[in-house]
Amino acid sequence: MSASNVLIVGLKGLGCEVAKNIVLAGVKSVTLYDPSPVVISDLSTQFFLHQEDVGKPRAQVSAPRLAELNQYVPVSVLDTKLTPEAIATFKCVVVTDIPQQQKLEISEAAHQNNVYFISTETRGLFGYTFNDFGKDFVVVDPTGEEPLSGMVANIEQAEEGVVMCLDETRHGLEDGQFVTFSEVQGMTELNDCEPRKVKVIGPYTFSIGDTRGLSAYTRGGLFKQVKMPVVLNFKSFKSALEEPEYFYSDFSKFDRPAQLHVGFQALHAFAAANNGRMPRPGNDDDATEVIRLANQINDAWSQKTELDDKLLKQLAYQATGDLSPMVAVFGGLVAQEVLKACTGKFSPINNFMYFDALECLPVGFEPKEADLAPVGSRYDGQIAVFGREFQEKLSNYREFLVGSGAIGCEMLKNWAMMGIASGENGVIHVTDMDTIEKSNLNRQFLFRPADVGKLKSDTAAEAVAKMNPDIAGKIVTHQDRVGLETEVVYNDEFYESIDGVTNALDNVVARKYMDQRCVFYRKPLLESGTLGTKGNTQVVIPHLTESYSASQDPAEKQIPICTLKNFPHAIEHTIQWARDLFEGLFTQPAESVNAYLSTPDYIDKAFATVGDSVKIETLNKIRSFLVTDKPMAFADCVAWARKNFEELYNNAPQQLLFNFPADAVTSSGQPFWSPPKRVPTAVTFDPASDLHIDFIMAAANLHAFNYGLKGSRDRDQIKQLAAAVTVPKFVPKSGVKIQVNENEDPGAGVESDADGLSALVASMPDPAEFAGVRLAPADFEKDDDSNFHIDFITAASNLRASNYGIEPEDRFRTKQIAGKIIPAIATTTSLVTGLVCLELYKLIGSVSRDGQTVRKVDDYKNGFINLALPFFGFSEPIPPVKTKCNDSEFTEWDSFDYDHDITLQELIDDFEKTHKLELTMVSSGVSMLYASFYSKKKLESRLPMKVSELVKSVTGKDVPAHTKWVMLDVCCEDAEGEDVEVPAIHVNVRN
Repeated sequence: MSASNVLIVGLKGLGCEVAKNIVLAGVKSVTLYDPSPVVISDLSTQFFLHQEDVGKPRAQVSAPRLAELNQYVPVSVLDTKLTPEAIATFKCVVVTDIPQQQKLEISEAAHQNNVYFISTETRGLFGYTFNDFGKDFVVVDPTGEEPLSGMVANIEQAEEGVVMCLDETRHGLEDGQFVTFSEVQGMTELNDCEPRKVKVIGPYTFSIGDTRGLSAYTRGGLFKQVKMPVVLNFKSFKSALEEPEYFYSDFSKFDRPAQLHVGFQALHAFAAANNGRMPRPGNDDDATEVIRLANQINDAWSQKTELDDKLLKQLAYQATGDLSPMVAVFGGLVAQEVLKACTGKFSPINNFMYFDALECLPVGFEPKEADLAPVGSRYDGQIAVFGREFQEKLSNYREFLVGSGAIGCEMLKNWAMMGIASGENGVIHVTDMDTIEKSNLNRQFLFRPADVGKLKSDTAAEAVAKMNPDIAGKIVTHQDRVGLETEVVYNDEFYESIDGVTNALDNVVARKYMDQRCVFYRKPLLESGTLGTKGNTQVVIPHLTESYSASQDPAEKQIPICTLKNFPHAIEHTIQWARDLFEGLFTQPAESVNAYLSTPDYIDKAFATVGDSVKIETLNKIRSFLVTDKPMAFADCVAWARKNFEELYNNAPQQLLFNFPADAVTSSGQPFWSPPKRVPTAVTFDPASDLHIDFIMAAANLHAFNYGLKGSRDRDQIKQLAAAVTVPKFVPKSGVKIQVNENEDPGAGVESDADGLSALVASMPDPAEFAGVRLAPADFEKDDDSNFHIDFITAASNLRASNYGIEPEDRFRTKQIAGKIIPAIATTTSLVTGLVCLELYKLIGSVSRDGQTVRKVDDYKNGFINLALPFFGFSEPIPPVKTKCNDSEFTEWDSFDYDHDITLQELIDDFEKTHKLELTMVSSGVSMLYASFYSKKKLESRLPMKVSELVKSVTGKDVPAHTKWVMLDVCCEDAEGEDVEVPAIHVNVRN
């Protein structure tokens, strides 16, 4: 990628979006070609153009602003003609908004010179992209997924040798994929063999061809998928126009691609006949001519298709439309195709992809030409599709954006281009408690190097206000984390003042909290997320769809404790072990010491409910950190690190082998060290080993940090100090219990006896002797490269891996796994936010002008995309589950609302009278307010109380001043005494 020169032709919104994404990705250079002057309608989607740029050449104006995104990517302007010689100097050419004849000329020049060619356009709610990567284009990694691997239980000697996976673990392989092997005993010819083709037999078995000439399999072995190159051949643009192949983006619109293939050609034919002018918005004469041209093209086409005049009419109406969400969708998609062309990584679109989002048009929309006509506004590209009345709705919308990271930046940019909140009553609230870090700059494009350290929400708001001055002063920024602790900020009044919520979050807990708030206040929620090239969108509409929390992802698979502690067999196990070790050495002991020194009667209070083994382990650490191993200088920290090295990587493996020798067998006679268990070997400390010194340096500096001592990065000094440390020779202990199975007690290996505990307690130092002493716990921070956190985990993990013969990992990959980093790339983020904004169009236009027609659930789309494959999947949102109560039904969106502060007796009476139900329990949060089995005295005191008084009486606290609605959960019985599920109760205690 860093050797790829890319040319982008056309610098309206789509060209700029593509350029932005590939500059952020880091190609060698980007060259822009667009000598046309800026016009006011360009500002509909081109976020790097300003009002004062009107009349200036687009490329010249855009180049320096694109160059700010990445100092390592030169951005220049091509000021010569687009000759074949000029095109031949680039690796990839992307053409956007130019005439069809010019596209054909450029594509032929590119095809003849082995230059990768991409053509793309958006017209209102329609768009397409086309790839020609020439002949014999090699895809080195079609999916981008980590190669599959697993442990082998058996391999047959047969014509079709069947491989069986260990413990019935699914292999995940597919027919035609390839694997190789390692650590196979007996059939050793398979170790590091040439990749063998797989034929899937079942979920736990696959065959690898003839194994009859190989030695007999005895035990062990690992298989690993080998990714084989795929060679593709592409048609030229000219050939593909006549013989297209389609990548389907939406299988519910299977008949659309062929029609749009004809329709886009008809638009260009119309423009060619009208001095480059596209059909006017809503003009029936122009639309009729486009339909005539489409039928003419279709009749002469070898693949003649059935045309829908209504579809073509919409295409003609929207030909001058320019929408930021569509630009974002295609800008992200096409930029990823550019990166595929440059690297051969991931599978490209071969030929055409057409996409439309006609369902975004407002309900009952009947456009009139006068309403769609341009008005000399920056929103003319949007008005051409939706009309001035809808633009007014957009400008007065009130939205809450939660998060201003990668998705949040893209969302704000799109909203600024759309004119969201630009009107008198519009507002955008955005919150993000984080500050900008250097690592954010490659995907959070509103931020620049000078912004590092500033608040994200403030900086993002300031950046988009420059893109569209109409929203200056319309964005209210917050720095509060959403949650229970900030409900005084995001209170009833706040939620009642907004129209909807858009999440741009990176964690499930916050997503679920915002979902609960939206359900409570009945506000629509737009949800999205990305994971590398994968992305998803979800729309949550009150009463129409299920909530975000209604569907749960499968629980993340946990690594068994016994595997982590004693029997790792994958690098993920050693990294997690090292992450836990970090907490056990540098965080928890310091916290325990501080608690011991600051809490009166700490031993009695802290250990009231734990076993003796935990007490002994914790007290030993406190005593060690305060007395026996307290360092006075950095040299003491090095000695401490050296002793820990010996204990962890030499003594512990030897003790394990003492308990379970390499030739040990189980009670059933099977070898104890059978896969997945791996026989460990002890590591002898070597001062000449970089890995060994990496561990000592990181551990010593972190230990010094705990005590406020000055650390050191002098490797030679640390090497000398570590080599001088004398460690006692290991003597194995008898009677040590080691957890072998997951169902055994994890603390079984810790000695426990009452006498020993009493002696230990008696030997603990007096906290009064350490007045004012506090240690500094190391709070794990993955993004600070100077704090030794990732350095320690990398070294500790790789040393553990060397104990067990596991392939080590580099610092970057270790950081990803230990820090649970979710990879984010600009292309996916751009596309996903575009899809979200298309759903926002639907929300804002969800009710017809007369209020009689409401948008149906099948108009909305939940999206699932993977740009690597590529894959687009859209599904209709799931309706909320209905629960029956007597003769009525309710969903999670329903509640029994009382608009005044009623008494408990009134509530009970109303339920009996209105719903024919008996209230048996009433609670608020964790507090029980009423139960039918309460004593007569308690009932007599509580029944006359209003809900606000009842809450205060039971909890001892007033209803918070910012809270208007109190939610009550109730249990009910019907006339037959059967339990009945009912919605929650909302009581307005301020009325």
